[in-house]
Order: sequence, then structure tokens, then C-alpha cells
Amino acid sequence: MAGVSWAEGASNETGASGSSEFSLEADFQYPLFTVIYSIVFVLGLVENVLALYLLSCRVQHTSHSYVYMINLALVDTLFVCVLPFKIHYHLNRNNWVFGDVACRVTGTLYYINIYLSIAFFTCLCVDRYIAVLHPFTYIQITALHCVTVVALLWLLALSITVPLVLGGPLHNLGLSNTTACFENFAAGSWARRMAPYNVLALLFGFVVPFGIILVSYPLVARRISRLKRGVAKRKALVTIYLILAICTLCFLPYHLTHLLHFLMRVQVIQRKPFASLIYKMRRVTLALVSLNCCLNPLLYYFTSSSKRWHFNFKLRFRSKVVYTICDQQLGESSYVYKLHQRRGNTAQRDGTK
Repeated sequence: MAGVSWAEGASNETGASGSSEFSLEADFQYPLFTVIYSIVFVLGLVENVLALYLLSCRVQHTSHSYVYMINLALVDTLFVCVLPFKIHYHLNRNNWVFGDVACRVTGTLYYINIYLSIAFFTCLCVDRYIAVLHPFTYIQITALHCVTVVALLWLLALSITVPLVLGGPLHNLGLSNTTACFENFAAGSWARRMAPYNVLALLFGFVVPFGIILVSYPLVARRISRLKRGVAKRKALVTIYLILAICTLCFLPYHLTHLLHFLMRVQVIQRKPFASLIYKMRRVTLALVSLNCCLNPLLYYFTSSSKRWHFNFKLRFRSKVVYTICDQQLGESSYVYKLHQRRGNTAQRDGTK
């Protein structure tokens, strides 16, 4: 889960290397964050609001997985709603002008999205694993169990982010006359206060959930692949591959680079060229992780392909084709009559009268 430790590096971050100090800069981050966050805001807002509507109002016969998917769409929607603040922040070269409360809320929702997303992915993984490999156990699981799990995850995420909200995220940078939000934490703070949060967040926020996904989904995919060919089998395999792709493309690079970033901040990594490379890689992965909000709606579609996802925007035209009941005695197939042929036959009969 998110904690105070998972703070972004500053645009002009200072790290210690022995007794000397050096500056970490990445000017490409300003257009990068602005463009990526703008795309994610437009696409993610439309896709996730639509997904919330379809999942909550249009879908019938909800299953256990829908409880997790609705919450996943909700956390994605909350995240994209605060992106305009971050777009303005990076567009103005990491200068926060919206005040302390907005900074706390924005940062909290940002990191809650990262860790609750992979938590709900893990819940979907475990749900599919039990349903495929242990169907009799799956029958005993009720929707109340899923709601309880979701409530515990939300409570855990909010409780862990309390130090993030109370820790004072705003920092004035005197040299550049700007205000950083969740950046420029002191090196001593990283060593004393943030190290436990980083270790716990990395272990329980990514390593354990991602390990469960990597172990469970191949077992489920192998079991499904043994079934006969069909639409359900193809959709199930696509869902598995999509979740693995989102975790690999969005979450894995972010956590790997943040591990290196943490080692740099606690001075385990002290070489300046390597530290500069880590800082730049971290800026890229911070933008890349937000793309999961645009990819998650694909998961909703493939998982619920048999449900009513389409809008009933149908014009009231008469059907062009009429189907009759099969004559089982003669073993004939159903006859198909085109209406224009019937109209032609009717006209001919009218002419003979």
C-alpha cells in the first residue's frame, strides 16, 4: 500500500554522495507528465465512468468478480479526477499552487490507486483460481465475503496513508522559488522514517500480490486451455493475458525503479551517473504506471463479454428476415423468408383476383 515513503523525486532533487552533494535533473519530465496525464485523464475518465455505469446499472446476474471490478473502476475514477491538478503542477515545472489540503488529497489518491489496483487484480486472480480449480469451494463463497475483502482493503489503504496526509507534503524550494508537493524529503527522513514504509510497501504492496498473480494465472490458463474450443475459453484466456500485461507493463517497471530509487536515497547507491539514470527512469515509470487506468476497462469488457454491455440505441425498423420453426419430422432446416419476396407474392395474388 501507499505510504509516505512512496514520494516522487523532485525536479531538482539533491542526493548525498559521501560528503558531497549533486543535483538530479530531468527536464524531459515536464512535457512527459503533461502529455501522458492529459491522455489518461480524457480516456480514463470516459472509460471508467462508462464502466461504472455499465457494471452497476446494466449488468445482470452479478458475480463475485464484479464486486472487485466495480471497486477497481471506482479507484481509477478517483485517480483520474485529480489528474488536472498534477497536469498543472508539471506544466508549471513542478510548482504546486493549490494549497496544502489539495496536495495531500491528490498524493493520497495517487498512491492508493497504484496499490489498490494491484490488490484488486490479485483478488480477481484468486477468484478465478478458486472458480476453475476448486469449483466446490467456490460455490460456498458468497458476495458478502467479497464485500468484506474489499472493505478491508479500502480500510487498510486509508489507514496506511494517514502518515502520508499528516506528514507535511509541501516543501518550499528557495532557490527556484517554487513549492514542491510530495517531493524533496530530507535524506535523514528517508533513512529513519521512510525506510520501514518502503520495505513494507514493496513487500506487501507488490512482491506478494504479483507473486500470487504469476503463480495462479498460469495454472488457471493451463486448466482452461484443456477445455474444448469456444468463445468462453478464448475470452477467459484473453482476460488472463491482459491482467499479466497490465501488471508487467505498468506496475513492474515502477516498483523496480522505485526500489533502486530507495537504495539511492538511503545512500546504498552513491555513484552519480547511476543515480542520475535511476532518477530519470523513475520519472518515466511514474508516468507509465498511470496508463493502467486506460487499460483496465478492457478487462471489464473481456471479463463480462456475455453480459449486456451495449446501449439499446436501436431504431425501430421492421426485421428483414423471418425465421420459422424447424420441421423435425421431415428433418428440414428452418426456412428463411425475405419480406420483399413475400410482398412480391402477395402482389401477384392480388393481381390474379
